[in-house]
Amino acid sequence: MLKIAWSEVYAHALPANHRFPMEKYTLLPQQLIYEGTISEQSLFEPGQATEEQILKTHDQEYWYKLKNQNLSRAEERKTGFPLSPELVNREVTIMQGTVEVATYALKYGIAMNTAGGTHHAFTNRGEGFCLLNDIAMGAHHLLNMDLVKRILVVDLDVHQGNGTAQIFRDDSRVFTFSMHGAKNYPMHKEVSDLDVGLADGTDDKTYLSVLEANLKALFDQVEPEFVFFQSGVDVLATDKLGRLGMTIDGCRKRDQLVLNLCHKNNVPIAAAMGGGYSEKISHIVEGHANTYRLAQEIFF
Repeated sequence: MLKIAWSEVYAHALPANHRFPMEKYTLLPQQLIYEGTISEQSLFEPGQATEEQILKTHDQEYWYKLKNQNLSRAEERKTGFPLSPELVNREVTIMQGTVEVATYALKYGIAMNTAGGTHHAFTNRGEGFCLLNDIAMGAHHLLNMDLVKRILVVDLDVHQGNGTAQIFRDDSRVFTFSMHGAKNYPMHKEVSDLDVGLADGTDDKTYLSVLEANLKALFDQVEPEFVFFQSGVDVLATDKLGRLGMTIDGCRKRDQLVLNLCHKNNVPIAAAMGGGYSEKISHIVEGHANTYRLAQEIFF
């Protein structure tokens, strides 16, 4: 059974006037259940990451600032959110969601978090709508429990996974691959193990060709035992923050490449939703829904 982390706090803890498309967190599972892709039994409510888990990824001083609501105004502005206890609670729930998803993926081959992909969170600070890094926390959980030894992060959000790159900069057990808009946020890029910057307006054909060549080479080179997939749909041409030229079908084929390669090589995969900021919420939901449809079709 496809296991999917979902919680009401994913949407309801965000500020109501924020441009972040909160509706997708509610609409996506509703759509998947309505069309019969999943049943309600696929959804599970994650717990909360413990302080011990958080401190295996993030600096103690930074975590205490978050926990005690003591970020400076400048630090708060960098995150893009007004800090609140509810927001921190949301983030801690998302973190545990990805930890639990990683555990389910080992059992079923794939599992997914309807939030997460918070790849702009560094060890010591938050940026770009990200306070804590769920992919890093999930990876540390698997490594610390000695469940896997080699992890590949496939980050296909339109924005570089700068926080994830920084966290694993000196950790050879985790290979970070980010394919993103070269001129998009963040303007200062960190150095991933492999960065592929794409020109504004990159279309489906170019994107998929570049991705396929790099993914196949990475599976041969890294020989991963586990993949974390950041499946942001802000690569769409309709995205307000994206600047690439991809269609919804091209985005679906992107996900199909990743999932098929994991399935073919018997590599478990944990997927986190990532970004999506199209004007029409239907474009965002459809882009994300394709990832779940493919997971059900390919793995089950």
